[in-house]
Amino acid sequence: MIINSRFFNRSELIGFVALGLVLFVILPLSLDVFRLNLVAKYLTYAFVAIGLVLCWGYGGILSLGQGVFFGLGGYCMAMFLKLEASSVENTKIQSTPGIPDFMDWNQITALPLFWQPFHSLTFTVLAIILVPGLFALIIGTAMFKRRVGGTYFAIITQAVAAILTILIVGQQGYTGGINGMTDLRTLKGWDIRPDHAKVILYFFEVFLLFGCILIAQFIRLTKLGRILVAMREQEDRVRFSGYSVANFKIFAFCMAAVFAAIGGAMFALNVGFMSPSFVGIVPSIEMVIYTAVGGRMSIFGAVWGALLVNFAKTSLSESFPQLWLFGLGALFIAVVLAFPNGLSGIWQDHVQSRIDRLISSIKKKSGSWASNSVADGAPAE
Repeated sequence: MIINSRFFNRSELIGFVALGLVLFVILPLSLDVFRLNLVAKYLTYAFVAIGLVLCWGYGGILSLGQGVFFGLGGYCMAMFLKLEASSVENTKIQSTPGIPDFMDWNQITALPLFWQPFHSLTFTVLAIILVPGLFALIIGTAMFKRRVGGTYFAIITQAVAAILTILIVGQQGYTGGINGMTDLRTLKGWDIRPDHAKVILYFFEVFLLFGCILIAQFIRLTKLGRILVAMREQEDRVRFSGYSVANFKIFAFCMAAVFAAIGGAMFALNVGFMSPSFVGIVPSIEMVIYTAVGGRMSIFGAVWGALLVNFAKTSLSESFPQLWLFGLGALFIAVVLAFPNGLSGIWQDHVQSRIDRLISSIKKKSGSWASNSVADGAPAE
């Protein structure tokens, strides 16, 4: 793939290539299938982090309810997979064959009307994009048109996450309740549980992630991206310049919702279940932490942040199951206080600057050597 030099600067191009090498080559060659599937799980949160870079980093809109859109995308995919796993043959021991097991347990005797379209994979893919996007459009329009923002907007998104969690748990007969949707087996007849299927899904997810990275980078470099930054710094000045600040905020919020939903759909595919524990306030705050640790102004930093924080979370929860939440909180506080620009800030301030000085020094030495050669009568070519 040829990338225009104007699309990535030197530092971003290095990040793009490094991330590609790690995800496409190093990790698949060095990890077993179980660990590779864990990485695939971590990467589902990277989709959310990329959306938060656009929404929070560039647009200045802090959303503490991204778990809502992650969950909506995940439940849309889980509904399709659950219907495949609930064929008449697979559910013949139920009192009502042909419907998901949790519906049968709750004395529901027919598939609800809103479940019917999820027999179609095409409809499911469209729903993964449109349902969270439309939900974000409704919330964004209701809030931003009334100039609700900042802390108030963050609290409202938290409330929405809590409400959706309660709704999912309460409607057990239609959503699986607190247990969620489990025993997801096949995608159009293709078994997603064997090791080779996990590897294929991993590479598909990485390709999808890089597609979202390119879309986010394109948005960032357009006039729209520059207006988002200007809006974050001087909202009133942008408004007085004749731009509709509310519409730009709605767009950024909707894009973040769609990216989060794609991550949720891939989560359901890779992990094989979906539950309300990934929808509420706590997972939504964790998603903000991934972005803050990686760097809320860096698309690539957000991906690294999602990977590293989840790796630390897994390691700490295995070794110190009662303390890992405190460790996660301490990590977030340390990053905010010591490195407000996250990992990407560390790279820019301490690594990239040294690389630039080294390259500049090499160029000066090569220029000096060339001029000395000409002075000595040697050919300059």
